[in-house]
Amino acid sequence: MLETVTLANACLILPGGEMRGRLTFEGGEITDIAEGDMVPPGAIDCDGDLVTPGLVELHTDNLERHLRPRPSAHWPHKPAIVAHDAELAGCGITTVFDAIRVGSIQGKGGVGWSRYARDLADEVLAMRSSGALKISHHLHLRAEICSDSLIDELDQFGPEDRVGIVSIMDHTPGQRQFADIGQYETYMKGKHGLSDDIFAEHVATRQALGARVRDIHEQAAVEAAQRFGAVLVSHDDTTVDHVIRSAGHGIALAEFPTTQEAARACHQNGIAVMMGAPNLIRGGSHSGNVAAGDLARAGLLDVISSDYVPSALLYSAVRLGEIWGDMARAMATVTTAPAKAAGLFDRGQIAEGMRADLLRFRLSDGVPLLQAVWSEGQRVA
Repeated sequence: MLETVTLANACLILPGGEMRGRLTFEGGEITDIAEGDMVPPGAIDCDGDLVTPGLVELHTDNLERHLRPRPSAHWPHKPAIVAHDAELAGCGITTVFDAIRVGSIQGKGGVGWSRYARDLADEVLAMRSSGALKISHHLHLRAEICSDSLIDELDQFGPEDRVGIVSIMDHTPGQRQFADIGQYETYMKGKHGLSDDIFAEHVATRQALGARVRDIHEQAAVEAAQRFGAVLVSHDDTTVDHVIRSAGHGIALAEFPTTQEAARACHQNGIAVMMGAPNLIRGGSHSGNVAAGDLARAGLLDVISSDYVPSALLYSAVRLGEIWGDMARAMATVTTAPAKAAGLFDRGQIAEGMRADLLRFRLSDGVPLLQAVWSEGQRVA
């Protein structure tokens, strides 16, 4: 049975502001919130630490990093999932949409993608059902439209899988994230050690494939999301035309638009903008695209994702709080806003009746130091 816990004398980050007070949770649910610094008998004295909702992560490559810690090293799935889960819990993430690629492709130089989505999803779902995982896991299918097998792989999933998100990905060289071929060449040669000839062949092959299947596969991804009952999101929108196309599909969240022009068009079309925490912390994109900090200052940033560094999510919210001068607004980008975007209305804010997904942390020279993490009332870190 879950115990009753009171966190007292805390700086509570509430919807719209901060309050010195205490909260109580029982049975995995927040049951009471009160103002003041009183510490009732048996309560945990937080000594002014911040208490916020647990972080909600919509797009992370972290599971794939555990599955393939080196380009040629493949790790057993179950221990990889366990390690991924524990790492996220230790970073304050209490809800995650595990990004799993659908769409395989043949390629030279170790840059092909093999099928793995259905088997991995089965393992994640089984471990979730058995209670083996610390935090709340959901499926995010990354539909790579520049691939050979997307439609067949999507057909392996159905409404019973409760897929939460389907994102439309197009990593064809020469457009979107990789519009700058020079940047793409540096990235691919650095990661895979490709020769000039293999790189040139890779680019030509991918561009031809994208031209042949892009429209068919994009429509297949849209229809699959509708069939699953999943949230459909765009990825790497670069131009106004990209955004208008996304809006036509009913997309309400854009992952990592690559230009300020695209981000502004997203807001004009009622589409929320998500950017990567590493981009914000490093001060720019590793691909040479728009800086998340510039979008934040322009009022064009709504959601933050850890992308490829789980520990960056909480730190990015703190940094964003410094940019905006508003910690509650900043924390909403990693709690309330992503929960709402994913259609999860039982978490993402501190309020009575909400899930007891909670963090306690303090700041040291602007760096968050986690003291405790609860997922649905259970202490997980």
